[in-house]
Amino acid sequence: MRVLVTGGDGLVGSAVVAHLREHGHELALLRGDARDREAVAAAANGVDAVAHLAAIPSPFHHPADEVFGNNALATFTVLWTAAELGVRRFVIAGSVNATGLIMNPHQPPPARYPIDETTPPDVADPYSLSKQVDELTLKAVCRRFGATGFALRLPLMISEANRDGLRAWAAENAAGGRGDGWGWLDVRDAAEAFRLALTMPGDGAQVVHVAATDTFQDTPTEDLLARYAPDVPRDRPFAGRTAPVDTSRARELLGFTPRYGED
Repeated sequence: MRVLVTGGDGLVGSAVVAHLREHGHELALLRGDARDREAVAAAANGVDAVAHLAAIPSPFHHPADEVFGNNALATFTVLWTAAELGVRRFVIAGSVNATGLIMNPHQPPPARYPIDETTPPDVADPYSLSKQVDELTLKAVCRRFGATGFALRLPLMISEANRDGLRAWAAENAAGGRGDGWGWLDVRDAAEAFRLALTMPGDGAQVVHVAATDTFQDTPTEDLLARYAPDVPRDRPFAGRTAPVDTSRARELLGFTPRYGED
């Protein structure tokens, strides 16, 4: 399979590029701006699928209009342009921030635990809004062109290079983790989720939550919930450091099971 990868030099994108090459896929890498239709068309010519990861990754270092405008337009341009060229398989780097709960300045709690694809959104920042719009764009493109697509809702992404620094940050910011169930995922598992989403049978657009089975905290999950989300209903208890996140849809649709954890 020949795959166009955008954002292939980023934290997750570089892992996806390496993993796809290891599995024998031929890659085309977008070198220009993902909002540039001509650049996208040149890169997408002759590919079988698109893995779209190019984006401004947070709202903290760019103006709000730039964050939203860049991300939303890049996703639309890449998907629509490739679809017009005949591509019918798409995987995009979605985000748990599509719910809006994590970056919302009002810090609303989830409606219930575990977190999953049906968690009601409460969006109040440009990055989360862009990620919600990205999912709608994927659905529109798949509907218009009869394509198959997956939006992988990625949580905090961990690599060997950033693990220690982010572990300290997560411990200091435990309260903020309640919005996504203190979720995280190793970049190597993210790369495998992309590979599976590019190759597994599918129909239409699907949103899939992917995460490690444990939290990125040393504190037991029930203690975290009691302290930071005491009034949020739970569908079940969470033993040890089990993440209050439901990834059963990823298992069912993609056959995805994370290999890497903190334990």
